[in-house]
Amino acid sequence: MAERLDQPRESRRSFLPRVQVGEDASGRVSESVARFLGTPRFIFYLTVFCAAWMAWNAWGPTDLQFDRADFGFTALTLMLSLQASYAAPLILLAQNRQADRDRVQAEQDRQRAERNLADTEFLAREMASLRIALSEVATRDFVRSELRNLLEELQAEDADDDEGERSRGEGVRRPGDR
Repeated sequence: MAERLDQPRESRRSFLPRVQVGEDASGRVSESVARFLGTPRFIFYLTVFCAAWMAWNAWGPTDLQFDRADFGFTALTLMLSLQASYAAPLILLAQNRQADRDRVQAEQDRQRAERNLADTEFLAREMASLRIALSEVATRDFVRSELRNLLEELQAEDADDDEGERSRGEGVRRPGDR
């Protein structure tokens, strides 16, 4: 029977257990190792390790020396090269993850800046509309001046009416007048 491409394959048994390691787990491990490699503590530990290695193989018992100084500490050189060959890719992985985080952070910052700009523009438009609306509203001083003008007009009319009444019937008193 031909294999169907629209259906997943059946799982095959293997002798080794299948370990699911997420991309994020290996990234976290590489970051923690890279972070440790960049500390003074690591430099101190590496220095103590190399000093102990060289001291043992230079001045230790001859039959227990495993990396002779006569040959330039070949095993130590090999171990340090191996450590460096693993450290470089781990540091690169950590840098890639940091670059991804920086890219996400920059995108979030850009979105936040756009929202802030939109909010600021909205508030500026609202302020402008309030200023326009306030310019059309009568102020306290304007109302006072209009009332004062109206009062003066009324007083002028009353004065004119009083003068007109006086001139028409100044000497004649009516029974209800005082």
